Amino acid sequence: MLEVANLEVVYNDVVLVLRGLSLEVRDGQIVALLGANGAGKTTTLRAITGLLDIHEGDITKGSVTLAGERIDGKDPSDIVRMGIAQVMEGRRVFAEMTVDENLRTGAVTNNDAASVKGAYERVMEMFPVLAKRRKDQAGFLSGGEQQMLAIGRALMAAPKLLILDEPSLGLAPLLVQQIRDIIVDINKQGTSVLLIEQNANMALSIADFGYIMEVGKVVMDGDPQKLLSDEDVQEFYLGLHGEGERKSFREVKHYKRRKRWLS
Repeated sequence: MLEVANLEVVYNDVVLVLRGLSLEVRDGQIVALLGANGAGKTTTLRAITGLLDIHEGDITKGSVTLAGERIDGKDPSDIVRMGIAQVMEGRRVFAEMTVDENLRTGAVTNNDAASVKGAYERVMEMFPVLAKRRKDQAGFLSGGEQQMLAIGRALMAAPKLLILDEPSLGLAPLLVQQIRDIIVDINKQGTSVLLIEQNANMALSIADFGYIMEVGKVVMDGDPQKLLSDEDVQEFYLGLHGEGERKSFREVKHYKRRKRWLS
């Protein structure tokens, strides 16, 4: 479905952010991409979705392909038409527009009326709360409802691959569980998912494959359960140390990554 191969990205012709990044999402998979702030996750998404130019970034090496066709360098709207939709960090709904109007904007690249109608009915069925509030302004929705709206808006493009950037950010644990179940449901209906998260426990609990980024490259990858059982992942992403003892962020933040992570 998606292949990122040996990707390097530079900002302002000076700052090297991605350093030979490679990853793939196979058809029908949920793939988790984890990493702390500054690891390069957002830059990876910009490279995939064609939004690097807006931020003065350039791909200087490597390639991004979707279903065997290169998409690096293409216009973002063309990439959406080819089958990729993204839910950005922070939801970014149009607060003064209604739920319905927000959803319709997600279908702007979809010229097939039947496809748009089917996508709308799918969203209404998947998110009953949006069906009840479809005439309400999006700005009056709760954080969880806005996240559902952002996901629904992306689904209106009928994507083959859905990219989710920090969907659990700022949500209460119960809502995080709801979003988790929604992602699983979307995947079961045939949409591949690339899930970018700092919540390693949530992401790896539903993923088919996982990658962990540090300083612009993948430092670990593999089976999600093996990643969850790894001591480094437990300490730096789940906050666990020793026999289940939870360390504070202040204790962890200054850690020196093990040499094998940077080799």
